[in-house]
Amino acid sequence: MTRIVSRPIAQRAQWQLEQQGLHPLLARIYAARGIRTRSELDYALPSLLPPAMLTHAAEAAVLLADAIAAKASILIVADYDCDGATACAVGIRALRAFGAHADYLVPNRFTYGYGLSPDIVDLAATGKPDLIVTVDNGIASVDGVARARQLGIATLITDHHLAGDELPAADCIVNPNLAHCEFPSKCLAGVGVIFYVMLALRAELRMRHWFTEGSGRSEPPLATLLDLVALGTVADVVRLDHNNRVLVSQGLQRIRQGRLTPGLRAIFRAAGRNPAQASGFDLGFMIGPRLNAAGRLADMSLGIECLITDDEGRAMNIAQQLDALNRERREIEAGMQEQALSQLAQAAAALDATPGTALGANPAAAAGVSLFDAGWHQGVVGIVAARIKEKLHRPAFAFARGDNGEIKGSGRSIAGLHLRDALDLVGKRAPGLLLRFGGHAMAAGVTIRESDFECFRELFAQVADELLAPADRTRTLETDGALESAYFSIATARLLEVEVWGQGFPAPIFADEFVVESQRILKDKHLKLRLRKGTQQLDAIQFNFPRAPSGTIRAAYRLAINDFNGVQTPQLMIEHIENVGG
Repeated sequence: MTRIVSRPIAQRAQWQLEQQGLHPLLARIYAARGIRTRSELDYALPSLLPPAMLTHAAEAAVLLADAIAAKASILIVADYDCDGATACAVGIRALRAFGAHADYLVPNRFTYGYGLSPDIVDLAATGKPDLIVTVDNGIASVDGVARARQLGIATLITDHHLAGDELPAADCIVNPNLAHCEFPSKCLAGVGVIFYVMLALRAELRMRHWFTEGSGRSEPPLATLLDLVALGTVADVVRLDHNNRVLVSQGLQRIRQGRLTPGLRAIFRAAGRNPAQASGFDLGFMIGPRLNAAGRLADMSLGIECLITDDEGRAMNIAQQLDALNRERREIEAGMQEQALSQLAQAAAALDATPGTALGANPAAAAGVSLFDAGWHQGVVGIVAARIKEKLHRPAFAFARGDNGEIKGSGRSIAGLHLRDALDLVGKRAPGLLLRFGGHAMAAGVTIRESDFECFRELFAQVADELLAPADRTRTLETDGALESAYFSIATARLLEVEVWGQGFPAPIFADEFVVESQRILKDKHLKLRLRKGTQQLDAIQFNFPRAPSGTIRAAYRLAINDFNGVQTPQLMIEHIENVGG
């Protein structure tokens, strides 16, 4: 069941924003998101929080500056998702621009798993690095850092994930989510953290007169990396607080102005998107998935190479490979999703036939869902978990077979259940059940023995049942209320699409009643509608619609632009439909 609600609007704040010159519709939307003054919408670079505020960033800068001066070998160890790839590219591009001897290593997720493990350190050691720098990982790598210390390799951890009970004994750790870090923005993505470290490093090198006239070294403009920072920040679905909105806004501005890295330009082209009209949607749903496909199906080194090359031809060649991998990923995902839905249907039928079945045995009815298939692809289970979570509005795990009798699961959660904390509770109730686990509130990973799957499924369902309040189990779709007829226009759609929206600062969704004048089905799964509100007729589309509506409906929708044969018209992108009166 989905409940449509309207966000409350602080009328005084809306009035103040209008008085400060903001468009009336934007004033209303922003007031509903807690904005009180127009200064909170200042996304100029000077409004960024200063690097000096990020705990240990200055110490990291000294460590890196010393390594650069000593011509030491620096190796970045990256995560294999879009945030990790962009963070690695930011680090490599900046360090090399500063004159460092820098290279990178990204673990193959199927061979080495996640993070700076002892095995990864041993692999890295073959290249004889003097300093290992992690990006978007490392905060839980206690054993890996210990192994590096044994080998005489210094370590700098840059991460944004929550720490466990024990911190690695690294030479320096930069993480806004450390308990003692007072950095106001706790929502930096991994790419944001390394960008801040590079800003601090540049300040340190300035103090050392590294770029003085006669040195033969010019000071690199780090703003050229903001397109990558924006991409990683949006793709990692971190909360867009003011500081992150500055980073994303600045990156989008550079992209729209054509000042983007060759690799990103190539991926836009391969995706059929125009950088001049780039939006957060493009970064999160068109560009990010193409990079992620490399980490899911092959090797994220492919994605990183695309982002660090300055050769336009090579970038385009790699972007086309990434596009092909993404198509393959979609095909694999479609098959896995169909199998997952079949499992749910079979389990529901079994429950009907066997009353009194245990809590976790019927995934469709359980408060927490766990699914496993021996043929599923390890790199795609996270997407399947996300799809099932969306369909059922329940926390969900999907597992694929690993090595040595193990299965690896990826989970996604809903508001009201912190997934990593739920796993911690499962582990405490059944010591030894969880071989490895980690993550955060909305996404987590876990490794168990295949023979323990039923035990995990039952325990996770029990924990979710205890932690989820009844209100959390109803999907709530927050909207910005009705949209005045005068705003159903291309001008309004453009006004909205150039703003910065994302996690924690959602794009506007409106809700209105309409009369359905006509409808047709496209490609057996999409619904094309002709709607009427008063005397106004509007085109609308709902992707993967559950059922056809009739008569008068209440719809939650986004305002968009439909570009067909060069003709642009306003179009409603339907998120949810209710038949009025039932």
